[in-house]
Amino acid sequence: MLRYPVDVLWQEIAYLAYHLHWPLSDLLDLEHLDRVRMVRAVSAMNARAWEAVRESA
Repeated sequence: MLRYPVDVLWQEIAYLAYHLHWPLSDLLDLEHLDRVRMVRAVSAMNARAWEAVRESA
């Protein structure tokens, strides 16, 4: 059985906590695939926001 690397798990949780301001308990309750999808969604939103900033400069 493969285990998800603990350091990667905490990086994902820290990323989501920073951007979404969710409590740790809520982030730990997320299923693995849901957490990965959330990280990707937040990352995509950040990329679009930074692109808009660059375009307006």
